[in-house]
Amino acid sequence: MTVPTNKLNDGNAIPQLGFGVYLVEPDECERIVGGALEAGYRHIDTAALYENEEGVGRAIAGSGIPRDELFITTKLWNDDQGKESAPVAFERSLEKLGLDYVDLYLIHWPSPTRGRYVETWQALEEIKASGRARSIGVSNFQPHHLEDLFRATETVPAINQVELHPRFTQRENRAFGREHGIAIESWGPLGQGKYPLFDLPEVAAPAEAHGVTPAQVVIRWHLQNGLIVFPKTNSAERARQNLDVFGFELTAAEMAAIDSLDDGTRVGADPDTATF
Repeated sequence: MTVPTNKLNDGNAIPQLGFGVYLVEPDECERIVGGALEAGYRHIDTAALYENEEGVGRAIAGSGIPRDELFITTKLWNDDQGKESAPVAFERSLEKLGLDYVDLYLIHWPSPTRGRYVETWQALEEIKASGRARSIGVSNFQPHHLEDLFRATETVPAINQVELHPRFTQRENRAFGREHGIAIESWGPLGQGKYPLFDLPEVAAPAEAHGVTPAQVVIRWHLQNGLIVFPKTNSAERARQNLDVFGFELTAAEMAAIDSLDDGTRVGADPDTATF
């Protein structure tokens, strides 16, 4: 199975569908990521905050998959923002992953109460220039945070990874990304189980019509919207199902029905008010 790729604004390519490891226990991570790699995933998304980079690294090392066939993302946690501390944290993540480079390094949150995301972005520019991060980007940034980066730095983020699911479709952020060439990644793409997404008729009906699961329908919705998506699951069976989404296509009417579910409901923190 070949997962399509999206071309980033720096010329690099990212697999459009990947595997996330948020809340995957560190002692289970090697097994779960190893199973995902065996199932066919080649894009893995982790973060320093998740405390499972070592497990991801062990799974990569044990997989036998050539490094250049993998796309590995990790993220800088808020406590390590700053021109001096960000490079130290990056080296720590590389060591835990057991890698010479990552394909994508992100600032995890703008953390506006710290007021350090601009200087942190400057540190990431230097990391990218060193070749140890092939692409750099941000996570949970609003357009006004991105405009701060534009005014002070030379590099437009390749990625903005944001909460995005049918009840919170991030129309403004997506439009801003299209305007400036910033690819959008969806975290919490299935709503993190915090509302009955799979029971809604707009999702259940196309699942029945296409003979697939509601989760497959929602993942397909993300893909057909041009989004990069990496659902997380501890189940090997669901991981295989989540990857098996290229044998059907939602109709325009089915896409529009899912779009209509957007009511502005977040399941995570608001980047403008989050204080962590």
